[in-house]
Amino acid sequence: MFQPKVFIIILNYNNWPDTRQCLASLQKIDYGNFQIVVVDNNSIKKERLDSNIILIENQQNLGFAGGNNTGINFALGQRAEYILILNNDTTVDRDFLKHLVKTAQSDQAIAMVGPKIYFHDKPKQLWYAGGQVNWLYNKAVMRGYSEEDKGQYDSEESQETDYISGCCLLIRGNLIDKIGLMPEQYFLYYEDTDWSLKAQDLGYKCVFDHKAKIWHKGSRSTIEASDSYIYYHSRNGLMLAQKYAPPLRKMAVHLDAGWRIIKQIIKLILVPQKRNWAINILKGIKDFYLNKEGKYENWH
Repeated sequence: MFQPKVFIIILNYNNWPDTRQCLASLQKIDYGNFQIVVVDNNSIKKERLDSNIILIENQQNLGFAGGNNTGINFALGQRAEYILILNNDTTVDRDFLKHLVKTAQSDQAIAMVGPKIYFHDKPKQLWYAGGQVNWLYNKAVMRGYSEEDKGQYDSEESQETDYISGCCLLIRGNLIDKIGLMPEQYFLYYEDTDWSLKAQDLGYKCVFDHKAKIWHKGSRSTIEASDSYIYYHSRNGLMLAQKYAPPLRKMAVHLDAGWRIIKQIIKLILVPQKRNWAINILKGIKDFYLNKEGKYENWH
């Protein structure tokens, strides 16, 4: 049976052990027509890979979107039919790619497809089963997060979803001219949500496929609740809302920011253990209003 060519883009940043485990799992998949491209975002340690894997080395850390865009541009130069963005801290089910491509092929209106994602250390516990955007809190929410998988999100019909997680995202190569590359102004977090929403604004679908399965180890290059995690989530959620929130909700973005500022000031005064958290939220809100995009360290 004909299998369209898929370029699998794996971004590495100072985490070669996980990257190698991901590559090992990809060697076992039952899809024959694919090319792996590893993009290294200027890691401290350099690595040599098998000759059948293409390695591209960036000269600086370009962030999640910028790093992946290096691989996407290479794949487009090779006339890729499909491009798969895959986190390096994942392992994959043997038939995951076959299911993703089959779903994408089923409807020309489908731009992006994402799999069911489990926690790596809890193989039956869901990490992602579709994405929802909550404009009340200006955040992207992973459906099913931390739930035990009992088939509650399985359906024989295609499930349209608000966004596909950049942890594993299959996109049609010929649509990138229309949708554009992954947006780089976020540097880290929310670029996948922006990309998905832009595709839908142009009339395309984003679809969750429960039959495709992978396992995710969680954030390795950034630690949850670290300074960067708090900062980027605070700033980037506001950036996303400013671009895509419904008109009435967009008007409330500033009210939400004002209320969050008040809460963080209270934390600074009354809750010492939350002081660092509050400082980074305030930095994110401040830089949103100063229209500062990209990498935080570039401006401080």
